Amino acid sequence: MISMFQRVQRQRRTGAIDEGFTLIELLIVIIVLGILAAVVVFSLGGVTTKSAVSACKADGATLETAVAAFQAFNPGSAITTMALTGTNPATGGPYIQTWPQSDPKSFTFSITNGAISLAVGTGGAAPYTGPAACDTVL
Repeated sequence: MISMFQRVQRQRRTGAIDEGFTLIELLIVIIVLGILAAVVVFSLGGVTTKSAVSACKADGATLETAVAAFQAFNPGSAITTMALTGTNPATGGPYIQTWPQSDPKSFTFSITNGAISLAVGTGGAAPYTGPAACDTVL
């Protein structure tokens, strides 16, 4: 046993044995990388929610502008999706080029009874009351 140890020591001194990483060193590196990955995942977790809220606010503001323009040029007319996006000569338009589309799991806008409604996920639609509605529902 001692002769084997002495032989290994001689080989190390002469450079005949390449020394690699020990198991402990490799485990420490893996643990540190795991901790760093966990920190990154948790810090990016809220980014998708913030982006959904921003998209909701932007789409809501676009629809509010389109509805206001429609009402200014067509007082008393019923507001529908077709009236905002279509090219009906009687109502003018289009007041909005395309209807805001998002991931249906996130949120969707619709016109219900002449007012903008906001539906979140697969839940029912609620009246859109402005940008603050996006903060409370998403």
